[in-house]
Amino acid sequence: MSLTGRTPLLAALAIPFAAIWPSWFTMLAIALVLLALILVDLALAGSVRRLVLQRSGDTAVRLGEGASVRIKVLNQGSRRARGVLRDAWVPSAGAGPRTHELNIAPREAATVSTNLRPTRRGDRPADRITVRLRGPLGLAARQGTHVVPWTVRALPPFTSRKHLPSRLAMLREIEGRTEVMVRGQGTEFDSLREYVIGDDVRSIDWRATARNSDVVVRTWRPERDRRVMIVLDTGRTSAARVGQAPRLDAAMDASLLLTAIAARAGDHVELLAFDRAVQADVRGVDGAALLPSFVNALATLDAALVETDARGLVRTIVQRRRQRSLVVLLTALEPSAMREGLLLVIDELTSRHTVIIASVSDPRVGELAAMRGDIDGVYAAASASRAQLDRRALTELLVRKGVEVVEADPDAIAPALADRYLAMKAQGRL
Repeated sequence: MSLTGRTPLLAALAIPFAAIWPSWFTMLAIALVLLALILVDLALAGSVRRLVLQRSGDTAVRLGEGASVRIKVLNQGSRRARGVLRDAWVPSAGAGPRTHELNIAPREAATVSTNLRPTRRGDRPADRITVRLRGPLGLAARQGTHVVPWTVRALPPFTSRKHLPSRLAMLREIEGRTEVMVRGQGTEFDSLREYVIGDDVRSIDWRATARNSDVVVRTWRPERDRRVMIVLDTGRTSAARVGQAPRLDAAMDASLLLTAIAARAGDHVELLAFDRAVQADVRGVDGAALLPSFVNALATLDAALVETDARGLVRTIVQRRRQRSLVVLLTALEPSAMREGLLLVIDELTSRHTVIIASVSDPRVGELAAMRGDIDGVYAAASASRAQLDRRALTELLVRKGVEVVEADPDAIAPALADRYLAMKAQGRL
């Protein structure tokens, strides 16, 4: 039970009577009348227990976009249900409006909607629904709660999808499905044609040449149906905020763009998220279901404040991919962490697979390196320049070990990684 604002207002209106006839009897009479009105109003209020509530609506939404969840309220009681319904959600669900007015006749139903705009990835569960039904006098109300489970999953925003049309056009160009033909050494036989000046003599087909009066060469196209494993490092370095979001979020966005392009190219794409154990694993999914599977797996993924087990990561990759594949590792190019971890075992990985390491760089480091305004700025510039030199040395070391390195700001890492994949495919290096 709860009292409304009308109850103290009615009590205040009775004060003049108490002033005119000041006695305990007057005060008691006023209190009894007020109590009687409250009890009558409470008795005539609708029953919270006789309300049947059901949820429906969206179960998933991209981060930054809106969703709607509806609540159907059926009044199975014999009295009209007048009052307020409060739909509670976790704060990161961005729910609103939280309260809805109810005025439902007996045996009838009404529907209210709550709009959601999540501020974090992952599952955003609904909390309890609290209903407060007022009596006809508006003095008192019955209050109760209903537990109606519902969860809305906030998916990665995939902001880099704006780059998808241009990269797919590049892919069609590479595959020869447009009028523009790209010459490159592939690994899959395409066709035979006459030799022209500039062709590689190693591509001459001598048997076909013997059967013809002209020299015949083989033409190649970039290989299709390759295996691509995208690996996300979810250790402590991925938790660092770069710009407005953690480094892991930019890595996820890059992985989604690469997945969409590689799947369209006919490659088989797998996902592995790892820190000290496997945090996400998507395998054996192709076609239209591939990208949704990746998005759902990434939605609930968070960075862990632990050091990544580099040996365990490499061991897991090698165990899962026996045949040579393209391994795209999205991690941070942190010299100290790399020298104590991945650099010790990277040779085992490059000997079996083609490896790309993609890293989200912090644009703030470049800004600090350009500061010269005062003594603090000079020290900051010296520190940032030193970090850039260490990172450049680490990149050169990885390249010498046979690793392709892609490093870019959060907004540029996705198209940069996609371009590197397309370039390697066009050159027949996958």
